[in-house]
Amino acid sequence: MVDNKLAQDEAQRAINYETVKSTVQADVDAEIAANAGAPTVSQAARVENIAANMRHKAVEEVAETEREVGRGRALARVSQVVDYIFFVIYGLLAIRLLLELFAARESAGFVKFIKSVTGIFYAPFSGIVPSPSKDGFTLALPIIIAIVAYMVLHLAINGLLRIFAHRKTSI
Repeated sequence: MVDNKLAQDEAQRAINYETVKSTVQADVDAEIAANAGAPTVSQAARVENIAANMRHKAVEEVAETEREVGRGRALARVSQVVDYIFFVIYGLLAIRLLLELFAARESAGFVKFIKSVTGIFYAPFSGIVPSPSKDGFTLALPIIIAIVAYMVLHLAINGLLRIFAHRKTSI
């Protein structure tokens, strides 16, 4: 005769264990669901504090973006003015170069006007290198050097303005 009583008790204990386990699991799940649905006062205050900080950061980010856009617009306008001034200088120096190249009469009113207007821009470069002449035509190399020097200065100023206009801020 085989004693099954021990095996039956063990099976009954396993069944009881599973029943208790599932009951406890259901109770814990219900408690978690109840707590998650209704936050405590401290949790609600913490959530509100985090939300307020996020709103504040969002508003600050928009304000900073608006300031950057405004600064970019102002510097773009300055860049346009700088471009205009340098293009006028280039044009006047080019006219002076052509007048020198074709040996325009020094006594002509337009030649006097161009030389007086460009004198301040041409003075630092006057006599820097000799100007070759042939058959009355003169290639005024100092004027060409002046135009190139003003182009380099123009590029440097615009590059500096771009650096200020596209300044990045840390996140």
